[in-house]
Amino acid sequence: MELVTTRGAWRSLLESQRRAGRVVGLVPTMGALHGGHLSLLDAAAARTGFVAMTLFVNPLQFGEAEDLAHYPRDLDADLGLAARHGAAAVFAPDVEEMYGGGIPATRVVPGPLASVLEGASRPGHFEGVATVVTKLFSLAGPSTAFFGEKDYQQLVIVRQIAADLDLPVEVVGCPIVREPDGLAMSSRNRRLAGPERAAASALHRSLLAGREVLERGGDPAAAEAAMRSLLSSEPLVKPDYAAVVDAASLGEPVDGGAVRLLVAATVGPVRLIDNMAAGPAPAGAAGAGIS
Repeated sequence: MELVTTRGAWRSLLESQRRAGRVVGLVPTMGALHGGHLSLLDAAAARTGFVAMTLFVNPLQFGEAEDLAHYPRDLDADLGLAARHGAAAVFAPDVEEMYGGGIPATRVVPGPLASVLEGASRPGHFEGVATVVTKLFSLAGPSTAFFGEKDYQQLVIVRQIAADLDLPVEVVGCPIVREPDGLAMSSRNRRLAGPERAAASALHRSLLAGREVLERGGDPAAAEAAMRSLLSSEPLVKPDYAAVVDAASLGEPVDGGAVRLLVAATVGPVRLIDNMAAGPAPAGAAGAGIS
């Protein structure tokens, strides 16, 4: 496995692989790899001929209240896991290399989808995501990129970026990987203490409760209430939002269309998100959406 730290070398490497007839499978990460990331590498290895993982902790997507310095980092462990799961090359630039010596003046603004749900709670977050993803896609060139559905709003926004800016990248969403108690795998889970770790399973349980309401014929508002109620019943969990949205637009559910249930909450010092597919929406559906 080849470790690359400069933009020019990364671009040249991927171009050489395409000239050799290989499809590039791009797996963007911020490191601290877990089972969810490894499933993306496995998917890329199964579908493409050259798996290219990026490992960059992007400062642009951390808000003032978020501690960039405490984001977990273990390059050696990440490289070992990546190699065992099919990565042929890893791009691990530092901030100066990635942003040409400083924080960029030019940013990518992803539009209304970035101002709701996670965007409302973390202003500027998706602008940072959009900027770094656009750079990574531009450096990679024609490729297939693999993103986890755990960050569902991010996945929708990344697909929009690729389409709106005509970037030659196919974006593939991969299923959420969960712990035995249902907690979605996340690098942030490492910061949960014992009681907090147990309480964190409430996010998954709230999604199951909301989906059950919909499956019984309840409307999105009732499902959202059930999700909030379950989150609020756990003393160590501080709910942020519980929403039932149209799976494609993140707006209000459309009659007969697929829906997505999304939740966010703080558990101890850690902010967690999760989501689950459901649908189709019942006739006359109305939920929080993005309105």
